[in-house]
Amino acid sequence: MDVWNPLLDRGLHALGQLLINPFYYIGIVFIVLHYRKQIQLERKLFHTRLHSLLSETWRVVLWGWVGGICASLLLAFVGVSLQADAVLLLWGITIVLMLFRIRFLCLAYAVGILGIAQAVLSWLPNADSLQQSYALAATVAGADIPSLLVIVAALHLLEGLLVSTQGARMVSPLFLEGKRGQMIGGQQLQGFWPVPLFLLVPFAGGSTAALPWPTLFAPELGMGWTLLAFPAMIGFTELTISKLPRKQAKFSGNLLYVYGLVLLGAAIAAHFWSPLMLVGALLAIGLHEGLLYYNAWSEDKQIPRYMHAMNGLMVLAVVPGSPAEELGIQVGEIIHKVNGHRIRHRTDLHTAMSLNSAYCRLEVLNEQGEVRFLKRAIYAGEHHQLGILLAPDQEVRYFMEQRPMHLFSYLRGKLTGVLTNDSTKSM
Repeated sequence: MDVWNPLLDRGLHALGQLLINPFYYIGIVFIVLHYRKQIQLERKLFHTRLHSLLSETWRVVLWGWVGGICASLLLAFVGVSLQADAVLLLWGITIVLMLFRIRFLCLAYAVGILGIAQAVLSWLPNADSLQQSYALAATVAGADIPSLLVIVAALHLLEGLLVSTQGARMVSPLFLEGKRGQMIGGQQLQGFWPVPLFLLVPFAGGSTAALPWPTLFAPELGMGWTLLAFPAMIGFTELTISKLPRKQAKFSGNLLYVYGLVLLGAAIAAHFWSPLMLVGALLAIGLHEGLLYYNAWSEDKQIPRYMHAMNGLMVLAVVPGSPAEELGIQVGEIIHKVNGHRIRHRTDLHTAMSLNSAYCRLEVLNEQGEVRFLKRAIYAGEHHQLGILLAPDQEVRYFMEQRPMHLFSYLRGKLTGVLTNDSTKSM
């Protein structure tokens, strides 16, 4: 029997399910709120914006679809087992977790909690009666934890790819307070993608057409199958004060690859030996937390990079579409001279640029300490610093407090974590 017609029919049905699924739109609304807060913060700190709400939202939605289709094709060879009730339960757990920490939006935490709950339920002496009396207990007991772990692993492999290729694009420069009270610069890499998955799952009333490929899990697919729409969210938030954005993105992407491969191995092992399901559930949470703490620990050991030096001023960010971007000035470079004058302070930069209102010559030190000579005409209405955003000094008015955020931080208007620099009041 031709399998492609049933696949197309079930695929269109799953697409319809996705388009009426409120959780997919909740994810998009969260992304809009996320970028809105990011733009507000940029205006607060730099009096300009580095990102566009509309273009960034469309971009992550588009890449979420591309990634979701690729992950769905990969998971079609696995043959996961997933029920609609389990999907609702996972989203419910995720929303509750987000009330405490916004980073718990990741599916790994919900799947880990569900796996632990299933193990605890199986140990109870009255587990059978609880499943008969309570629908929630039956959903927990019936969840296929190895299949869910495979989905989490595939999503994190996809996330690693997106972070490696796009993480540096979604960076927000920040002003922070260092260990000794001095102002330092930082780069916060953060991004979220709504990923629609179309999962090939066993279904008694579905198509019985033979699949032209073997599946690792779910041998019962031969008795009937369908496609199930599963909206998921993937994302990351990391702060670096010592690395360039592209290097931090590559570093984070590699860690996500390791996480995804380890969890994939644990899921396959748990499928063939059920006692390992609890191990896989614990790994989903523990290893994910370990990666976050490892990044924070490694950053804590490093010397802050985004501080001004004796040989010039550090570039913290470049405004998109500005003269600085046209000249090729990069984050992490040092403005050494402007119009032949050495630059040691922000006022030196303003003074040197005012020497010639129509033309500007710059000497910039790159990452290797080599001098680059740049020149450009200056036109009316352009950014007063050519679009160069500098690392902070002690005179900045605001800085970002480093503390965990919860869901209400995104829903209310106030910018949580932005503090006033008290040192400017006494000057």
